[in-house]
Amino acid sequence: MAVLDNFEQWKEFLHNRVNQAETLGMDRENISELAYQLGDYLAQDIDPQNREEHLLKDLWNCANEEEQKIMANLMVKLVNDGK
Repeated sequence: MAVLDNFEQWKEFLHNRVNQAETLGMDRENISELAYQLGDYLAQDIDPQNREEHLLKDLWNCANEEEQKIMANLMVKLVNDGK
């Protein structure tokens, strides 16, 4: 996936998807749940393409489910509120 090659591009991609979901009326809780599902998929099925993704995968893999959900929520906040 080309968007994974650069972490800033990945954050911009996520930012656009979060904005799109909010525009369609999805609330932050549902967006965070989707982010959790995406994070789990990426950690299990996609090889990290840069050092940031390696770090996120390592953190994800050592976290329990509750911590992973917190990480997913933080990613949503990072790409939306942190811009």
